[in-house]
Amino acid sequence: MEHKPDVIEELTADHREVEVLFERLYGMAPGCAERKLTLDALTIELVRHSVAEEQHLYPAVREHLEGGDLLADKEIADHGHIEELLKAFEGRDADDRDFDQLVRQLHTEVNAHVEDEERNLFPKLRDGVHPYVLELLGDKVREAKKTAPTRPHPQAPSTPPLNKLLAPGLGLVDRVRDYVTGRGHSTSD
Repeated sequence: MEHKPDVIEELTADHREVEVLFERLYGMAPGCAERKLTLDALTIELVRHSVAEEQHLYPAVREHLEGGDLLADKEIADHGHIEELLKAFEGRDADDRDFDQLVRQLHTEVNAHVEDEERNLFPKLRDGVHPYVLELLGDKVREAKKTAPTRPHPQAPSTPPLNKLLAPGLGLVDRVRDYVTGRGHSTSD
């Protein structure tokens, strides 16, 4: 039987993909157009990941972990800060004066969030939630990422039930915009 990653394995793999995209971004010459394409790929990955966590992971944290409401609220607040930074990139080119400073700020915020999840939240989930539930959550997260938005929507709801109702519609609109503009479909991916 094929092993499907549980929610912790799935989200940790996303974290590694984000690290690779940041490394790729830092390895490019300042101002080159490929940096904007890489930032678009990074944005798509971060938004899809965040939406899936908000739809499925954080409700499970609230339900299964002692102090889960506070933990989930903190993680959702982190997402809000990251989403605002991602929104700040819209309409900016890689050669804009503040592009590199925004990238560094985004990297700092994302690293802090990832470190907090991997050092604090994920071990609590591993200890406090049955493996079968973690596997089911992994399936739900994978499915949510398929229909999640690909662009930041900081004003959109971040908690159920509204986020589960609105995200697929926003995701469809985003994917149509991406298709029309070619965003997220670079030849080097």
